[in-house]
Amino acid sequence: MQIPCPICGARDLREFTPKGHASYLDRPAEDADAQAWNDYLHLRENPAGDTRELWYHGAGCGAWLVVERNTVTHAVKGATLAREMRDAG
Repeated sequence: MQIPCPICGARDLREFTPKGHASYLDRPAEDADAQAWNDYLHLRENPAGDTRELWYHGAGCGAWLVVERNTVTHAVKGATLAREMRDAG
């Protein structure tokens, strides 16, 4: 499987480490209540189909990416720098 790094171009899957669903970027505010932090830390989606995941390009540029892929077919639809997704809100 190839992942299209926005900085390095298409790279082999072995250069990356998956870190889970991209909802990690939706971190609660520091003063959020205990329930919001509990949900953020412990509740995870496990979709079959299209999803957005956080991946780290450790054997390349060191960027964090949000990779859009299908969990059933493993087809990668694209990747965006995580900092751009976070900055976009």
